Amino acid sequence: MSTFLAPVERPRNPMMKLVYALDRRMTGMVTSPIAVFVARMPVAFGSFYGKLSRLDKKLTLPHDTAVIIREQVASVNLCLFCMDAARWFALRESPDNGARFDALPGYRASPLFTEAERAALDYATELTASQAVSADTFARLRTFYNERQICDIVWLVASEHLYNVTNRGLGIGSDGLCELSADRARKRSKPASADAR
Repeated sequence: MSTFLAPVERPRNPMMKLVYALDRRMTGMVTSPIAVFVARMPVAFGSFYGKLSRLDKKLTLPHDTAVIIREQVASVNLCLFCMDAARWFALRESPDNGARFDALPGYRASPLFTEAERAALDYATELTASQAVSADTFARLRTFYNERQICDIVWLVASEHLYNVTNRGLGIGSDGLCELSADRARKRSKPASADAR
């Protein structure tokens, strides 16, 4: 599926040229949110997006919990780019993260998630789907997380929603980062004799 606006192939801004080069180095391509959205906006917007991800490093919530909350919000919002990108980053951290991502649709019954994570995922799902949270859902969340961690969860939901709405609003779907990564891994692991044929 093509995006609603065509990707900017060759940005004129020197800073954006650097962003393209860094994106290519990290992912092997210029990702669609960069080429479709960020390239058209003042540099401050790209800088803002970069700050969002850096702010995640200041969260008190366990990183593994933060990652699955972002993925759940992207799934509820059907942001295919964000779902693929979150999985790609998680798999780069550890191949074991794939099992938890695969189990996320059934998190309520999966042994791969703790009760605390289930409470956080229920909260994130309800807030994302209905833009509100019941008192019962909040009370359950509060049994597992302190006030700062609850604010961390709200931050994750809100900031992920920003990414999701931006991508969906411009028709940005998955860039296939996980598939590209798997293809590269297969090519690297292919025996040299197979290449010689």
